[in-house]
Amino acid sequence: MDIIISNASDKPIYEQITSQLKNLILTGELAEGQQLPSIRALANDLHISVITTKRAYADLEAQGFVETVQGKGSFVAGGNMELLREERLRHIEDLLTKAANEARGSGVSLAELHDMLDLVANDNI
Repeated sequence: MDIIISNASDKPIYEQITSQLKNLILTGELAEGQQLPSIRALANDLHISVITTKRAYADLEAQGFVETVQGKGSFVAGGNMELLREERLRHIEDLLTKAANEARGSGVSLAELHDMLDLVANDNI
């Protein structure tokens, strides 16, 4: 499991960890029931504060991505794949809304925007 922390990012470190772990779960790289590194181990690996790692895990748990069992550790939550997919779809909708607003402000027509999306999607799939 590779998590990359960027000091140049405008996102706080705990958000960088949270978003990367969410992505690993959604893509199936981290499977349901799989144990995550302990908070302390991940903090040591990333050379960051335990408090920062604890915040990331707490956010993931609050969002339903992770379950923590006292004394045993944190695990990828099970049975919530539809909920997780909805979370991802909501994020995509937010990005598309931003793109549509930017296009509107730049005078890009809906047809041009569709063409741009088709090109981007075909290049990345």
